[in-house]
Amino acid sequence: GWTCRDDCKYECMWLTVRLYVQGGHRVPQFHGKWPFSRFLFFQEPASAFASFLNGLASFVMLLRYKAAVPPASPMYPTCVAFAWVSLNAWFWSTVFHTRDTAVTEKLDYFCASAVVLHSVYLCCVRTLGLQRPALISIFRAFLLLFLACHISYLTLVRFDYGYNMAVNAAIGLLNLAWWLRWCLRNRPRLPHVWKCAAVVLLLQALALLELLDFPPLFWVLDAHALWHIGTIPLNVLFYSFLVDDSLYLLKANSDLFKAD
Repeated sequence: GWTCRDDCKYECMWLTVRLYVQGGHRVPQFHGKWPFSRFLFFQEPASAFASFLNGLASFVMLLRYKAAVPPASPMYPTCVAFAWVSLNAWFWSTVFHTRDTAVTEKLDYFCASAVVLHSVYLCCVRTLGLQRPALISIFRAFLLLFLACHISYLTLVRFDYGYNMAVNAAIGLLNLAWWLRWCLRNRPRLPHVWKCAAVVLLLQALALLELLDFPPLFWVLDAHALWHIGTIPLNVLFYSFLVDDSLYLLKANSDLFKAD
């Protein structure tokens, strides 16, 4: 599916890289991206494959969650919705790393932002919303409005990479602090919260790979691909936490019902 124009740009990119390397210069970036050696029709093979594996892990764990947790669990709809939002994001991440176009880039960025916001929403529902349903409705509306404004700015005003990264980093830090505080407070009575704490801490550590940017090894494996590879086991661990926590809530509700 590569057009003549795209193929020409690809060949010219490698001609430029060879000239730079032969002249003793650093490997250049093109439109802010390193040169990657394509495989078949995959523009960034390692990142595309890692994104696919993340999506596959999310899908398998969603099936495991639905098999293990009855719909009566209070967190069931929120966790299932989070899984579908994540699956959508990993699908578009795979597409974007397969073929980088203006449309696939925006879909990848916007869907990734939706996952980050939904993680905050998931945290809010678990920590506050089960006791305050009115509050969670207001918070959900705020997050949807924020996402709409974020997408509108990047689409209609300016596609600002720095702004997008700053927003997602800020939300990620909020998510980290919120989950960690809840995990620390509930560690004595909820032994499974270590899984959640480990995931949010390791996610932030993996995010540092984006700062350690380097030319791709063998023209395939760069820091971004390593970040995607590292999130695969974290996906599995986080869904394992959701299963344990949802079953705990179901049992707690059942015990409360019996007491009443």
